[in-house]
Amino acid sequence: QVQLVESGGGLVQPGGSLNVSCTTVGDYVTSYTMSLFRQAPVKDRAFVAAVDWTGGTTVYADSVKGRFTISRVNAGNAMYLQMNSLKPEDTANYYCAARSSTVATIFGYEYKYWGQGTQVTVSS
Repeated sequence: QVQLVESGGGLVQPGGSLNVSCTTVGDYVTSYTMSLFRQAPVKDRAFVAAVDWTGGTTVYADSVKGRFTISRVNAGNAMYLQMNSLKPEDTANYYCAARSSTVATIFGYEYKYWGQGTQVTVSS
């Protein structure tokens, strides 16, 4: 069984930076794909970024390309998302997700394991 725990997030002004980390408890996830999704109030959950088990393949939503960077850390058992040039529209609850596949995907229904979420608020 895999448990995902997010940390980071917080409140920042537009143009600022934040990060979100996702650590695992339980089974090792070194061969898993890990991703971040986000959900803003009254909006559907949306894909943000994914990284495959090697850390060599990353996928980003168009809305965050060039601003966000996802990576695997801790020998592949954790994930790190660096968010730069943040905008008010990035405000949401960010959720870590993992799937027991080496292939990164942007579809939430293909992920079995989910974290509890961490809030990111971008506001002046």
